[in-house]
Amino acid sequence: MVHTYEVFVDIREFIGQSNNPYQSGTARYEIDAESTGQADDIACTQARKDYPKGIEYDPRVTKLLK
Repeated sequence: MVHTYEVFVDIREFIGQSNNPYQSGTARYEIDAESTGQADDIACTQARKDYPKGIEYDPRVTKLLK
């Protein structure tokens, strides 16, 4: 059965050669999937497309929406 999950992905991007060469942020996604593991994978794939300079992606399912 497919459910809609709220998934947050913490993203760390490499931005350059300065004192703080990394930038961190979080993206929120609503993912339709059969399991939380599948929702994590789909959200991570989407975050990689949205933030291609990212070097670390840490997904976490926070809620079952429907």
